[in-house]
Amino acid sequence: MSSEVQEKDNFWLYVAVGVIAFAGTIFMVKQSESDKYKKAESLIAEDSSNSAYLKK
Repeated sequence: MSSEVQEKDNFWLYVAVGVIAFAGTIFMVKQSESDKYKKAESLIAEDSSNSAYLKK
């Protein structure tokens, strides 16, 4: 009889945790980048001549 206990392989668990952490980081960076332009967006909505992309 063998008394060795086979250790469970957690490779896919580590991969899943890594992917979720990476996706969460990317999501947070995208959210913080979009907040930068809130002031400009409101000023352009108020007066469209404030935009650098004037429609002619």
